[in-house]
Amino acid sequence: MNTNTTGATAESAAETVAQLCDDRELVVVSNREPYSHAREDGEVSVDRPAGGLTAALDPVMQTAEGTWVAWGDGDADREVVGPDDAVAVPPEDPAYDLRRVWLTDEQVEGYYRGYSNQVLWPLCHLDTAKLTPREDFWSAYRETNADFADAILDSTADADRDPVVWFQDYHLALAPRRVREARSDAFLAHFWHIPWPSWDVFRACPQYEHLLDGLLANDLVGFHTDAYCRNFLDCVDAATDARVDRSSRSVSYRGRRTFVRALPLGIDAGRQAALAESDAATEWWAQFRETHGIDASETVAVGVERLDYTKGIEPRLRALERFWAENPEWCGNFTYVQKGTESRSGIPAYDALQDRVAAEVERINDRFGTDDWTPVVYTTDHLPEEGIAALYREADLGLVTPVRDGMNLVAKEFVAAQTRDPGVLVLSELAGATGQLGDEAVVVHPHDAAGFADRIGDALSLSRAESRRRAADLQREVHAEDVYDWLESTFETAAAIERGRRSVRTAGPRATDD
Repeated sequence: MNTNTTGATAESAAETVAQLCDDRELVVVSNREPYSHAREDGEVSVDRPAGGLTAALDPVMQTAEGTWVAWGDGDADREVVGPDDAVAVPPEDPAYDLRRVWLTDEQVEGYYRGYSNQVLWPLCHLDTAKLTPREDFWSAYRETNADFADAILDSTADADRDPVVWFQDYHLALAPRRVREARSDAFLAHFWHIPWPSWDVFRACPQYEHLLDGLLANDLVGFHTDAYCRNFLDCVDAATDARVDRSSRSVSYRGRRTFVRALPLGIDAGRQAALAESDAATEWWAQFRETHGIDASETVAVGVERLDYTKGIEPRLRALERFWAENPEWCGNFTYVQKGTESRSGIPAYDALQDRVAAEVERINDRFGTDDWTPVVYTTDHLPEEGIAALYREADLGLVTPVRDGMNLVAKEFVAAQTRDPGVLVLSELAGATGQLGDEAVVVHPHDAAGFADRIGDALSLSRAESRRRAADLQREVHAEDVYDWLESTFETAAAIERGRRSVRTAGPRATDD
């Protein structure tokens, strides 16, 4: 089954980007780089983007022929750059420059592992108890954001016109202000890939004024949902002297106007469906099933995520345990496959989570398992893309139940990979994706173990006709609002803002952005 809707493509998205940029250089700025270089057996190899945002942006950048600024963390990255710390990519047909920013061990510890992931991440995911607002973390975050901004300015120093700069995510909240101070006419946009919290939560961060000041240097700030936009405007209203216009969702601050928009991120749904239908996926699944003793007649549920406390793995395991306890007829007939990817090891909250998940899986398997059946098949092994797609394709249930998530693209990947006999998406009401997918998913509250267990039963009892109807509606949504639609929407919004600015300037000296 593969319900496709013709919409935006990489080519049409690139055309939209080109129309906005015209003769201005496009600069994408992210913590993660699209290509990295490593040394293997004495030779330098290239790690290419494989899915996700970097894979979607790469063909657009190849058309735009701009610059991508990112942290160079590959062990051979320095060997291949020129004097300007840049390398042309992709290697076989260079189309744009990858400008690398070098971080010291102290910066990695303070900016990335520290402030980004022990302050901003728990803050935005409403877990202030895990906040670790150390002064050295903040110092490293400021220093590294300045380094990113300087790399942007250096890479565009010779441009005839000020660039279009698009910042990605929470790692770079301060960089826009430094770029704005040097390039007043640059068009700056920022997409925040995680939730934005309410003011009562956001004020728990001692540097909230600095973060807002940095983000308000942008012309456009994008979030996944309307709720995050409202939260952001509430924070600006409470914490600054800016003028907030809620009707236009804009902020007038320090002589400029910032527009705030909901721009929900999608996936490359066509690519995900193709992976699911590949021979490699079919072969991988056959081997995986044999290795783990999953009988062809068994009902299978799957969860795929990083081992992060926001993903709801522990509450999900509690709900599954309750389901097996209350529905013993499913023991031996219903297997849950948990693919976990170790994340941010060395940070205490993450190390402790990894240990707890492994222990819970072992305990549940000891309680219910038999010589012929393992209730929870748990793996942290690296799986190929085709393997992940095969898990989605073969699953009767996709359990996507974070305790908080900005969007959650796994939910959309699961839907896109349902190319055969469709399964049912079981989705947390606390995921951003619920706004788009909740009507046809089985929605649960991750912390309500009893209700969660009951909803698993409801999902398993859906008729084939109802499952197919739901899957078809979900696929239409995921294919129509894919990552290329997101790119087009973002740059069409940016172009509209730019046209408005030009008309204001043309109208004369009395006109202002306010």
